[in-house]
Amino acid sequence: MSFPSPLSQPQPGHPGPIPAAPTSPPVVPVRARPGGWAALWVGAVLVLLLLGLVAYLVSFLGWFAAIVGAVLALLPLLGVLWAVRIVDRWEPEPPRLLWLALGWGAVASVVIALGVDLLVTIVAGPARDPLAQAMGSVVQAPIVEEIAKGLGVLLMLRIGRRYFDGPVDGVVYGAMIGAGFAFTENILYFADSLITGGIAQVSVTFVLRGILSPFAHVMFTAATGFAVGLAVRRGARGSAVFGPWATGLAVAILLHALWNGSVAFADFFALYVTLQVPLFIGFVLGVLLLRREEARLTRERLHDYAAAGWFTPVEVDLLATGGGRRRALAWARTLPGDRSETMRAFIAEATRLAAARQRALTGRDDRALADEREHLARATRLRQTLLRP
Repeated sequence: MSFPSPLSQPQPGHPGPIPAAPTSPPVVPVRARPGGWAALWVGAVLVLLLLGLVAYLVSFLGWFAAIVGAVLALLPLLGVLWAVRIVDRWEPEPPRLLWLALGWGAVASVVIALGVDLLVTIVAGPARDPLAQAMGSVVQAPIVEEIAKGLGVLLMLRIGRRYFDGPVDGVVYGAMIGAGFAFTENILYFADSLITGGIAQVSVTFVLRGILSPFAHVMFTAATGFAVGLAVRRGARGSAVFGPWATGLAVAILLHALWNGSVAFADFFALYVTLQVPLFIGFVLGVLLLRREEARLTRERLHDYAAAGWFTPVEVDLLATGGGRRRALAWARTLPGDRSETMRAFIAEATRLAAARQRALTGRDDRALADEREHLARATRLRQTLLRP
């Protein structure tokens, strides 16, 4: 059997037949909160860790430097979040889970990294030799930090498995975790530069970290997320995910070590231009290809429903292509009362419906069939709202 893309090779599942389109409006079930109680518990733990982290930063840096560092760190973070939103636009992840991923990166990952660093210092003593300090940056930091962030990717898969459908979702969750980690790390770097070198030093640090490399941690952890998302797309579940996770983690550690090594042992700006910039361009092109793959799968799965009478072929084109979505929104604005928000909801539900059908095809999610029925009912209701006189 051949597949149209190496990213879409599902294991055989049992999705069940698509029922014929009904003549009366379906009953819309009550939607559960994304992540359920697990997300609330993780959020509560992150709040407790945040209080401790804030106390640590203030005691180590002082109020003034910590606030200045936070304000400066917020600027590149906003740019990264805007870019992630563009990547996530095709099939938006629940905001609740995105905030959770950001919180894991900004709080839990940093606490883990600081805890390991403190433990190493207690056991081996502070690294006073310049070579030892450089090796800590090139070896210890990439391993510890990427494992801490990579655990967040596994956590997002565990509590948000109904929304973690493939490589794009993995990249989005990984990017949010990496963005959160970079935000807190930037607070430390900016505040320390302000304390030790004043405005001149913090300006240089901001250029290096806030302008030249705001996506470094995003790319590292996105590699882990991509590997997990690809495994999920191919039907991996349970312990079968750990192998791909470890592979993606190894790539993230290698990229991180290469980045830190260019600062410690080589000409940073020369390697930045000849290596890091091409890597970033490759990362962007890879994300664009993943988006195209996501659109193709959405179109394929919605055609399944069109064959059963739920949508027309024209509607599939409007729902599953970028140009079609823009035309659909423009048309909805001309309807009585401006129904563009209803159209956005319809597009979102149809996209989630296609993703649920894909999960059912892989057989990795026991709740995929229930999700499929829920999204189908909601999409049908929204369609009827759009088409009413």
